[in-house]
Amino acid sequence: MHHPPGRAGRLGGRRPLVALAAALLFTALAVLLATRGWAPFPFERSADDWAAAHRPDGARSAAVALTWLGSGPVPYLLAFAAGAVTLRAAPAPRGPRRAVLLLTAPVLWLVAGQLLRLGVMHGCGRPRPPATAWATDASGFAFPSGHSFTAALSAGLLATAVARAHPAAAGEAIAAAASFALLIGLSRVYLGVHWPLDVLGGWLLATLWLTVGALASRARRELSDTP
Repeated sequence: MHHPPGRAGRLGGRRPLVALAAALLFTALAVLLATRGWAPFPFERSADDWAAAHRPDGARSAAVALTWLGSGPVPYLLAFAAGAVTLRAAPAPRGPRRAVLLLTAPVLWLVAGQLLRLGVMHGCGRPRPPATAWATDASGFAFPSGHSFTAALSAGLLATAVARAHPAAAGEAIAAAASFALLIGLSRVYLGVHWPLDVLGGWLLATLWLTVGALASRARRELSDTP
């Protein structure tokens, strides 16, 4: 299915720059934290203290329910929905093998991203905030935030698929994905299980992985269209 160039096309043309910027910013952030021995900045401690002092039961319950959306089955359902949108928009004829590939590619990219994040997280080994201030369960190291990474990547995969299949809806899809990622990330700080820069690191790494995947997908399409 061919669509005239629009907002989605313009955004697609900027992907190499976005990937480069995300890679540089993530690397710079990791190096900055490493030079401090992964200790939190004063503003991060202040954010953690503020969250602990402004966490009534209702707000805590809402934040726990919200943060749940950033892990478990929900991100994989979003990735599967991205595959379904891509499959539906793909031009015919589509053989069974190609249909399975289009449907599962976003899920596989999400799984690969999780492996990348786990490797980076264990390589960095940044401690979480003190457990005495936690308002929900958490495990593993802090940087980059897993929930923030997973929410941003899965929502981004769906937004990318929608933008490509329906260019007129690109702006709304991107805004919805960004809002979802923002809320999940903020919930992690509010619940006391991540420092703010952990969340920023998760968003940057997700942006990098998402754009790399989009570039790889575009290259694969161009190769398949070559006579």
